[in-house]
Amino acid sequence: MQEMVSKRVIQASRRRFHQFLENDASGGILLIVCTIAALLWANSAFHASYEHLWHTEIALKVGSFEVGMHLLHWVNDGLMAIFFFVVGLEIKREVIAGELSSMRKAALPALGALGGMVLPALLFSALTIGKDGAQGWGIPMATDIAFSLGILSLLGKRVPLSLKIFLVALAIVDDLGAIMVIAIFYSSNLQLEYLMQAFALISLLLIINWMKVRKPWVYVVIGTIVWYFFLKSGIHATIAGVLVAFTVPVRRNLMTNEFNEHVEKFNMCDDCATSYTLPDQEIHKLDNLKRQIKLVQSPAQRIEHMMHKMVNYFIMPAFALGNAGVVLDGGNMGPYGYLSLSVALALFVGKALGITLLSWGGVKLGLAELPQNIKWSHMFGVAILGGLGFTMSLFISNLAYFDLSMLNAAKLGVLGGSLVAGVVGYLLLSKILPRPKNEEFSYPVEP
Repeated sequence: MQEMVSKRVIQASRRRFHQFLENDASGGILLIVCTIAALLWANSAFHASYEHLWHTEIALKVGSFEVGMHLLHWVNDGLMAIFFFVVGLEIKREVIAGELSSMRKAALPALGALGGMVLPALLFSALTIGKDGAQGWGIPMATDIAFSLGILSLLGKRVPLSLKIFLVALAIVDDLGAIMVIAIFYSSNLQLEYLMQAFALISLLLIINWMKVRKPWVYVVIGTIVWYFFLKSGIHATIAGVLVAFTVPVRRNLMTNEFNEHVEKFNMCDDCATSYTLPDQEIHKLDNLKRQIKLVQSPAQRIEHMMHKMVNYFIMPAFALGNAGVVLDGGNMGPYGYLSLSVALALFVGKALGITLLSWGGVKLGLAELPQNIKWSHMFGVAILGGLGFTMSLFISNLAYFDLSMLNAAKLGVLGGSLVAGVVGYLLLSKILPRPKNEEFSYPVEP
């Protein structure tokens, strides 16, 4: 009896864990947990161990070839290159066959993203004009898609699908803008030799794509070499991830109707239904099914799907754990407390006004169209959630400031501004979004 109960408890735990992984809000929840853990760790009696861990030197050596960096640099320059690679795949997918595939679809989120980049940058610049740290104007330009979509998902079915689509498309355009800003304004000490070698390999990948090579590992292997050349070139290594993503084929070799024709059905024999093993003939059918599944998915979609959970449940949490550990001590920021306020205001106020005003202007001028059943109050609520800069904002902070006091001040502003934007955005949308008439609160009962 006890063994049966234990087995049911284990099964229920597994079921809940899988449900957590499949939930849209789970990535954002894990980010919050890692952020809190980093803050507690950095401000505890174990602060020294936190610093020691992230400054541990790790080297990759093969023969005479060696790449060595601190653990934090491996996260920010290495793991985040994978994050940017997946972002690049998402951008390419949306541009070719998604919400950015036509002017009509892209107009509203593109205008919103433009306003959400320009106004926060201008507001930050106005607040820091003539002061140290003005080069951090790119920090409040970004929106964290995991956090913002995660908070929106907490409102469940009350959120119209078109509002979610707008936020996702806006965040993707926003990411593209942030990537361009990083490449142009936050790269230094350009080494042309390495850069030319990197672009030569990117050209090779484009040729491979044109030759209809569909093996994902080819793009991953060559892409890794491109990343190394970018690491040495002076342009931030994460840009390599985006550029390589743009070379990955997005078209399928097999259409859905052809897939159905190529898949062989299993024999419905008595032995097949009860036996622990399958006949050779059925094994061959399974092998054929695996081949057809690979053909019916584009390499870009396959890679994106495979890496989605890795990014959400490992890379971004690791980034948060390594970068959110700000020591909450006024003396640690020196005379740069104004940077925290400038970043927080630019994220919270600049994003909300920028996204809303330019979206509204685009609709009034006939350049864009407001989705059906969506009010401007809903758009304003989502625009406030756009102030959740977090991942990309922390990332740009590391590129903008080398002075530790400035960096800590900027990070504190990112955390504070994102927190206020998340809470206010959630509360506003919770109040203005109508509840479905048949919505009832129920508690799931384990069978």
